[in-house]
Amino acid sequence: MKKEEMEKDPRFGTVNFERRKHPRFSLDLPVEYWERDNSRSHPSRTGNVSEGGILLYLPEEIGIGKALRLRLFIDTGLDFIPIDALVEVVWRDLAFGGEGEHRIGVKFIDISEKDMANLRNFLNSLVDSKIRTKLDIPPRLLSALGIKASKLPS
Repeated sequence: MKKEEMEKDPRFGTVNFERRKHPRFSLDLPVEYWERDNSRSHPSRTGNVSEGGILLYLPEEIGIGKALRLRLFIDTGLDFIPIDALVEVVWRDLAFGGEGEHRIGVKFIDISEKDMANLRNFLNSLVDSKIRTKLDIPPRLLSALGIKASKLPS
């Protein structure tokens, strides 16, 4: 690349670091959403979830800056716990996947301490389970190493 071209292209030689404060978890969870001043809810689903916000797949296009009420249902293994929040659309994508499916990024504006604690506990349980699954060693390898599966932590 010529020196003149490098000076014109400010992205040359830069690194794009992740700017997120919270880790994202790829989760397909059920969601209900509705406009702030409307009582009619719409079903949807998540693409990923963090303590800061959610990627939603919505059947309709919603503008950036729009406030929505949201009810996220987290799966505890026994049942679903609802988490209610006020969110704001911070970005949107072109139609994604099937016709009429839009990717929308929202951030939490207002969420109760109890609901945030439930969300945080749920996400932390995912981190803990991912750490545990790293111990899933194939039985054939264990026997080759002379280790009995019953001796590993569960």
